[in-house]
Amino acid sequence: MKKIGIGYENYKRIIDDGCYYIDKTMLISDIIERGGMVTLFTRPRRFGKTLALSMFATFFEKEYDYNGKLVDNSRYFDGMNIMKADDKILSMMGRYPVIKLSLKSAKQPDYFNAFKKLRDEIIEEYRRHSYLWETDILSQDERDVLHKLSLAAEDKELDNKEKISVEIGRYTTALKTLSVGLKKYHNENVIILLDEYDVPLENAYYEGFYKEMVGFIRSLFESCLKTNDALEFAVVTGCLRISKESIFTGLNHLTINSIRDEKFSEGFGFTEEETEIMLKDYGISDRIPEAKDWYNGYLFGQKEIYNPWSVINYVDSIVNNGKKFPEQYWANTSSNLIIKDMVWNADDEMKKELDILINGGTIEKRIHEDITYDDIHESEDNLWNFLFFTGYMKKVSERKVEDDIYLTMRIPNREIRSIYKHQISGWFNNQVKDTDRSVLHKAVLDGDTDTIENYVSDLLAKSISTFDSEESFYHGYFLSLLYGVPNYMPQSNREEGDVRPDIILYPNRPKDSAIIFEVKVRKKFNEMQAGLDEAYDQIRTKKYEEGVLDDGYLGVKSYGICFCKKSCIVGKLPK
Repeated sequence: MKKIGIGYENYKRIIDDGCYYIDKTMLISDIIERGGMVTLFTRPRRFGKTLALSMFATFFEKEYDYNGKLVDNSRYFDGMNIMKADDKILSMMGRYPVIKLSLKSAKQPDYFNAFKKLRDEIIEEYRRHSYLWETDILSQDERDVLHKLSLAAEDKELDNKEKISVEIGRYTTALKTLSVGLKKYHNENVIILLDEYDVPLENAYYEGFYKEMVGFIRSLFESCLKTNDALEFAVVTGCLRISKESIFTGLNHLTINSIRDEKFSEGFGFTEEETEIMLKDYGISDRIPEAKDWYNGYLFGQKEIYNPWSVINYVDSIVNNGKKFPEQYWANTSSNLIIKDMVWNADDEMKKELDILINGGTIEKRIHEDITYDDIHESEDNLWNFLFFTGYMKKVSERKVEDDIYLTMRIPNREIRSIYKHQISGWFNNQVKDTDRSVLHKAVLDGDTDTIENYVSDLLAKSISTFDSEESFYHGYFLSLLYGVPNYMPQSNREEGDVRPDIILYPNRPKDSAIIFEVKVRKKFNEMQAGLDEAYDQIRTKKYEEGVLDDGYLGVKSYGICFCKKSCIVGKLPK
């Protein structure tokens, strides 16, 4: 079996290292035949955008090795679908100078350091084409300009705002300058590939220098994409179309392709057929239903798409690491700050909508693609649009009302649902920390079941989700409320008697009784008393109290607690 290339984003490395590769090379033909002069692809994180640009560069670039010898990259496409394309497409292989730039390194705490990272990326691209200032094809002045831009000013030279401003200004037009030099040398227009263009904007929004970063990205793009006669075509990737800030001002030749479009719908992510073939290739076809439940659910155009990052990690974890259960993989790579913001700042209406979504329901929202980080929280529409286009929601259906499009949406799959639940659990924990629990703690010690019921139910009423009535959630939530009971230490699922009680409060002083809570959950209110009776029966039949007394404690008190949605009832174990 071929190696599974976890984390590989370089097309050549995938082929050179013999990694398993799902053939997406027909995207090359598609971009030539159906792309624009500038094509913006917006897709969620980790759906293959960086790898696609690396593949484009490998195919199109007229590349030289360190000795100045022309590199033949055709071997990287042996046996690939693109080799079945017509002569026009194949004649473009290895023909063009290419500029490729990733903007994701600009996740920095301030504007100056973010700019320096972008500048360093540009300089690295200049040095990759260092042959330009060693040739007589360009004039001496042209070579001097290019060479100077390949040399960054040191920090000690940038000791005031005026000098920093000059340095920033030098690089706003640097990609265009490089394009002109490359065209003159190669006598061919230049292909520009820009990856993760919105990462600097998202980071700047959260770090507080959004307007400055918008200004730099706008100037950079205007120069190399709008007023560049040396441009053959460009491909830009990101999660969102950021247009209100005029990042793409005046780009009349811009083609935008988002997850709502039919074109290129199979170019990013794995189709159902591709996913099933991969699982069969690794001998785990019996896990196809599980993979579908966890990692499918995206709809690009009208095509069902699986999360590719999650699928390859899932297959690798089973085949190479022997893991038995699916896990959350995308959650660990994606920026979830917006989910956290949404959950922690949710008003009553949004809490209701999150309840509906986490419990498998749908909501309908007006959709639009002109999104700005600066305005995310100005309207609920902006927030839901952000979640949809970044992969946290899936379209179920759509309708048009006059000039507006409304989407019915739901959470795509179990993996994404777990992200919401994780953030909501954090919200609960934060809420608990900020709550005065002394009333609850006194009620627990006094055996005041009515006060326990009212306190916990009131707190739950202010919360967001019932998590499909999962006992594990209520167990953890109630346990977190019990921390801080004077002279007691709560323990969860510690072995006592025949099995494990849900929660035990162990006293620090021997004269005090241990306290047992057995937690039950019911989906209907009229079943809560039966849940309480089941808790009592379990405490008796599993001999929880005997186990505690056998440990040497002088006394024990037992309670049942049954949750249903955002309510609970509490009772003492009848003697």
